[in-house]
Amino acid sequence: MPLFILYGLDKPGGGDIRKATRQRHLDWIASLTPRVKIAGPMFADDGATPIGSVMALEADSLEAAKAQFAKDPYAAAGLWQSTTVRQFNWVVKQ
Repeated sequence: MPLFILYGLDKPGGGDIRKATRQRHLDWIASLTPRVKIAGPMFADDGATPIGSVMALEADSLEAAKAQFAKDPYAAAGLWQSTTVRQFNWVVKQ
């Protein structure tokens, strides 16, 4: 099954949305196991302030991946300033 990467950047001031929605977001990710291969926040240059997220998900197609990512509670809460979804070829696994 193809792998797709979500690259989502938080909108300015999104920290409160992220905090309020975090548990629902984590529960949603858990519901997709084992199709989620990696997931986690990206940080600002300070190494502490979340500014976005990256997730790798197996899906049947780009359209199916986008539809699944749209169900993320972060998306529903309006956290994202922008998102990009691309197919990914995982060549190196350690």
